[in-house]
Formats: sequence, structure tokens, C-alpha cells
Amino acid sequence: MEIRKNKTICEWQGVIPSNPDEKSIIGLAIESLNEGIIHGLRHPSENGSHGWYIWCGDYSDSNDFFKPIYTEHLSDYIKIDLTEYLDLPPGYRFLIDGNNYEDVWFDKTLIQ
Repeated sequence: MEIRKNKTICEWQGVIPSNPDEKSIIGLAIESLNEGIIHGLRHPSENGSHGWYIWCGDYSDSNDFFKPIYTEHLSDYIKIDLTEYLDLPPGYRFLIDGNNYEDVWFDKTLIQ
């Protein structure tokens, strides 16, 4: 795995940033926060949603696992700045621990 040095995440991944609007909606698994590594994945945008889904720890396919929140309120729930990660285009995923672990990759199944 290549280590990111003095590059934005989009530069590191060689992609054009796709910045979310502050009023766009993301899915956040609020009850899972502070349970380990932060996971994020982005589907294509639709119906006011920016396509991002973010959770910590184990994933659940429960219908109420994710809550819709406006992007501008994400920092009310997660103290780690995720701005650069949210710039990644549809099809990208990330795992971070807020300290020194960072993994970002493209998952084509997210855009099919």
C-alpha cells in the first residue's frame, strides 16, 4: 500500500474531487460511532443524497442503521475531519482510525 505524503486524498488517488454540497445528505450510522475504525463508501448521488454512507465498527443491514444527515452537520458527530475523503468520487471507499491508519480504494461494485 502506498503511503500518502503531502498530497490531498484525491491527488493521492489520481482522481478529480467531487465536493459534496453542505446541504446534501449522507447516511451516518450514529449509534455505531466510537466503535472502532471509520468506514466510508460512496454510491452515485441521487435524490438529494451525495451517496456517502459512514459507520464505525461492524456494518449492519438493518433498515435503521443509517440516519440521514446534512453534510454540514457531520462534524457534530465525528471529530475527525473527513472533508478530503468526502471529495472522493462515487465508487470509492475508505477506512481510517484517525491516527495513522488510512486505506482508500476504488470498488466498482458501488457504481454498477
